[in-house]
Parts: sequence; C-alpha cells; structure tokens
Amino acid sequence: MLITASGLEELKKEFNDLSEVQRPTIVARLSAARSMGDLSENSDYISAREELSFTDGRISELEDLLKNAKVASPSSSDKVDVGHSVTVQVNSNKVTFHIVGEWEAKPAQQKISHSSPLGQALMGKKEGDKVEVNAPAGKITYTIMDIS
Repeated sequence: MLITASGLEELKKEFNDLSEVQRPTIVARLSAARSMGDLSENSDYISAREELSFTDGRISELEDLLKNAKVASPSSSDKVDVGHSVTVQVNSNKVTFHIVGEWEAKPAQQKISHSSPLGQALMGKKEGDKVEVNAPAGKITYTIMDIS
C-alpha cells in the first residue's frame, strides 16, 4: 500500500489513540455494564460490546495497513508523482490537488488518490501537459500549471 509520510503519521496517531485511549475506556465501560447484572437487557453492555468489536476491527485494519505501508517519496523530477501537489487549470479555474495514496484520499480536501481517474491521468505528466478525464458530465480537460 502506497502512502505519503504525513498520511502514515495520521494512521499511526489514529492507531495509538484507538489502542491506548479509546479501547481501554470501552473495556472499562463494558466491565462496569457487565457488573450491573442481567446482560440480555443491558443496553449499555450491548452498546459497549458492539463499540469494542468495531474498535478492535479498526485496530486490526490499521495494524495491517501500518505493516504493509510503503512510504512514497516524490521524485525530485518534474513529473507528477505521489506526494506532489499539482495545480491544474480547468476552463478558467485553477485548482491544486495533492496526489496521495488510496487510504488518504479526501476529494473534498483536494487530496486525490494516484489510482483515481484524475490521479491516473496526472501521474507522470509534466507542467504544460494536458490530460482528459471522463466524468459524468463528459470529458474534462486539465492543463498542468505547476508541480511541487
């Protein structure tokens, strides 16, 4: 799995928060709910058990991600690569996208995956290149203005 250095740090923070803060809190809540008696009608026990199951699943997922993560370091070349910020012009608008790994993608924050249609079109291109991407509204042409 390809990821940027900042994305890896975010995953590490989430893993530490879940395993060292949230999980112990949920276990304590589960234990307190268990001590209240009849578990079949104890909604706090059921809720804590479900939350613990979800948290353990996410911790396991993060462990896998962290173990298999490959940190992308953008080449110093002038070609678009994972970790680069790319300013493109679409019609008369300029937009800057950050090319990231799949797990970091947040399109609303202009963080796009290298494997998304736009990310794939931009990868390996240079300033001045034009790329076309098929979108629901039709083909959109992007002109690369800057790579950093």
